[in-house]
Amino acid sequence: MEGYVVGVDLGGTQLRAVLADGTGKILARHSTLTLAQEGPQAVLGRIRQQIAATAAGHPIAAIGIGAPGPTDPYQGVVLMGPNLPGWHRVPLRQELETAFGVPVFLGNDANLAGLAEHRYGAGRGCRHMVYMTVSTGIGTGVIVDNQMLLGRQGLAAELGHITIDIQAEEGDPPMVGTLEGLASGPNIARRAQHALRRGATSLALELANGRIEEVTPPVLQQAAQQGDAFALEQFRVAGRYLGIGITNILHIFNPERIVLGGSVWLHCAPFLESSLWETIRVRAQSSEYWQKLEIVSAALGDDVGLLGAVALAVDGLSRGEAR
Repeated sequence: MEGYVVGVDLGGTQLRAVLADGTGKILARHSTLTLAQEGPQAVLGRIRQQIAATAAGHPIAAIGIGAPGPTDPYQGVVLMGPNLPGWHRVPLRQELETAFGVPVFLGNDANLAGLAEHRYGAGRGCRHMVYMTVSTGIGTGVIVDNQMLLGRQGLAAELGHITIDIQAEEGDPPMVGTLEGLASGPNIARRAQHALRRGATSLALELANGRIEEVTPPVLQQAAQQGDAFALEQFRVAGRYLGIGITNILHIFNPERIVLGGSVWLHCAPFLESSLWETIRVRAQSSEYWQKLEIVSAALGDDVGLLGAVALAVDGLSRGEAR
């Protein structure tokens, strides 16, 4: 591959870019605030500035970019940005190709995180892998036969939205009862706060200075580390929901490895693992699904989205997908 690639991670808060070679080695990086509230055109201007600053003095062969929410990688369009006000069917690829004159490749951020872990991180060496981030939300990326699973419009693998509990009340938000609605960080906190308002007692409340609304996953983690039964139970329940979600994933994709990342998993895994595995063993149709299954923690840290964007650009060039 002649030249370098730029990988961009477009987030609701941070906008980051790296310059990398064809092996994924990062040579330069820049970051700035997204300032998403200023709207698409202002953010597009900042994206162009970040790419130009990152690539300064280097010939670039392609640009890869990961964006949150539904994206159409075939058309290069951000369909909707959950944390990007006003982003509805924004033709991001067209904007950047016009500005830089090189092929631009777009993907959903969770899909690209899965691609990165498969290429450079904890998923190396396996053909069938599922990546899941457990954080503010739950996002996933699926690798089948060493290829990223995209679907007809690039909307496949939104496994955080699979329904786990159908007992949601009429009028509840759409996420209620989904894997994300039950096992993501804010919803672990929501359940704990609800129980505390109903009279439950916990060291977590003391650590939060008596403010129920400040009982967050990090506070629950601190309490669990000190053996608090209430906090441990919150993570046990969340681990069970994750186990149900992963069992569904096993039945659909039969992966050899699941890579788990995100702040909730990476900080609280010791309190989630036992009930997660117990649930898988009980609910899987056959032990064949889990006997050789590896569940491992993600390896790439905060660079996972950037490296996914780099891998997307490198792959696009290698396939000759000039846009």
